[in-house]
Amino acid sequence: MCGITGFLNPQQLTPPDTMEAVVRRMARCLAHRGPDDEGVWVDAQAGVALGHRRLSIVDLSPEGHQPMVSASGRYVIVFNGEIYNFQELRNELDSKPRSTPLTFRGHSDTEVMLAAFEWWGVEGALERFNGMFAFALWDRHERRLYLGRDRFGEKPLYYGWAGRVFLFGSELKSLRAHPDFHNPINRDALALFFHYGYIGAPYSIYEGIHKIPPACLLAISTEHNNTPAPAEYWSFRGVAEAAKSEPLSSGTGEAVEQIERVLREAVKLRMVADVPLGALLSGGIDSSTVVALMQAQSSRPVRTFTIGFHEGGYNEAVHAAAVAKHLGTDHTELYVTPGQAMEVVPRLPALYDEPFADSSQIPTFVVCGLARQHVTVGLSGDGGDEVFGGYNRYFWGPRIWKMMRWIPKALRKKAAAAVSLLSPEAWETAFLKAGPWLPRIVRQRNPGEKVHKLAEIVGVETPEAMYGRLVSYWKGSSSLVLHSTEPPTPFTDRSQWAEVPDFTERMMFLDTITYLPDDILAKVDRASMGVSLETRIPYLDPRVVECAWKIPLSLKIRNGQGKWILRQILYKYVPQELVERPKAGFAIPLANWLRGPLRGWSESLLNERRLAEGGFFDPLLIRSIWSQHLAGKGKWALLLWCVLMFQAWLEVN
Repeated sequence: MCGITGFLNPQQLTPPDTMEAVVRRMARCLAHRGPDDEGVWVDAQAGVALGHRRLSIVDLSPEGHQPMVSASGRYVIVFNGEIYNFQELRNELDSKPRSTPLTFRGHSDTEVMLAAFEWWGVEGALERFNGMFAFALWDRHERRLYLGRDRFGEKPLYYGWAGRVFLFGSELKSLRAHPDFHNPINRDALALFFHYGYIGAPYSIYEGIHKIPPACLLAISTEHNNTPAPAEYWSFRGVAEAAKSEPLSSGTGEAVEQIERVLREAVKLRMVADVPLGALLSGGIDSSTVVALMQAQSSRPVRTFTIGFHEGGYNEAVHAAAVAKHLGTDHTELYVTPGQAMEVVPRLPALYDEPFADSSQIPTFVVCGLARQHVTVGLSGDGGDEVFGGYNRYFWGPRIWKMMRWIPKALRKKAAAAVSLLSPEAWETAFLKAGPWLPRIVRQRNPGEKVHKLAEIVGVETPEAMYGRLVSYWKGSSSLVLHSTEPPTPFTDRSQWAEVPDFTERMMFLDTITYLPDDILAKVDRASMGVSLETRIPYLDPRVVECAWKIPLSLKIRNGQGKWILRQILYKYVPQELVERPKAGFAIPLANWLRGPLRGWSESLLNERRLAEGGFFDPLLIRSIWSQHLAGKGKWALLLWCVLMFQAWLEVN
């Protein structure tokens, strides 16, 4: 795991030492992503400079140093990530007939990548890689720069023009370190941020700067000034549509065995490392299954890590500890006080590098920091919800739509207004008092927020519109961000939707191409890289995803419960009673913290004068929302967190 950066400036001849100094400064902005080594490579005549920071995971020797030049001298690469099947590819390349024997200097996956590019070409090699990666590859023969990103977007990669210079990097801070970077804030992208809580690819917070979308390759030639659009080298949409047209025909037992087999192999591949390795364990279905399969393939206790909160409704540590004890892992837990968690808040703007408002970023960073004290690599259970149908909206959404579509819209709106008269906190209290008499299926964490979310969606016209509301922080954010217009996204562009017949599977598809890469994976990448921890995600192995999409939806969602097939696998290793409980997520008591310990920090950032000087919002509107929140009226915590995260980011950038 590493940080990469660089630039291309073919129009202006710059002295090599000047180019080297600039790209070294850009790379040093990414030192947290790679504390073990630093390297730069410059071709002044071509105007190209590559920078790298290394976190040594596989092949700790100097033979893994980057930038790395291919055996023939044609390609130079800087690479962030892991190619899990590199040994298999190396064996295949070794077996190829050739006039000159293939020799490898070391045993890094980077060297195998270069050999693969030499033998199969860039696109041909990408089709064979099973891994998480972002890379920049300079072709010295064709004077062409390639930028590529893995299939699901586990590793980030930004690019764009700053004046006449083409820049790229793992994080925006490395682009900002170039002396020609003066790009203004993109107000349209800011509107997207307030709509969803993150800025989705291909957009970024800066005008002229973009994200490489997942599974895409961009080629820039020094012979042309234009920048072509990134091209797909693999299509998740194609995988989903093919799976629905040719579903798995085996029985339930065989389907369970097949999923377990491919998932077990995915876990095994991600346990290869030359440094200490462990896992992040929440005690939920996803992470518990990963840890169970790790422990089943390990000769020693697996290191596992979890954090807990003293607020009962937000504490998962007790469940994780029970799973760890049963599996026999070497378990470490840390109970975090609100004060300790809130010490992270001032670090968030620099850590996430552009506005990002998923508040679970705080516990994610804390648990990564805990793990990094003991290991350098940690497996996680992210991706399980999207692949195996775990989010509540996947089973509640269709059920709610089926119930309410027959009710006149006017009546639905009246019911929603009545429900909204009570604040989320008042509903929380009511559910708490009624808890012992409520059916198990309606015992949910944060019931007040869920009741208010239900009130928001009862007036919609279509199930797709209902889904749109469920994934939104603020509907109509263009009216919130002055002088902005929301750009198109996969949510609004139906031409990007997979042709799958079931509404639930359409939600799963859209989550996989939007929320997963731009929220979940971005959150995990920045939090883990902020403490120099590499995270690996078995559920996003392409073979696991392809196999999961071939099985019927009824094997994922059954009896109002998601991830049914994963549960059957987990029950082989862990007693059912240890993991069966309502889905929790990784949350903090945000609304209460904003009124309490974070109130002073929030008041400073929401100062009317400061809001007016920024010129991005109507200060009176924001102050009104803040006042309502302090009075316990309405459901404003998520929107306020968006404003606070942007204001805090603006202050340091």
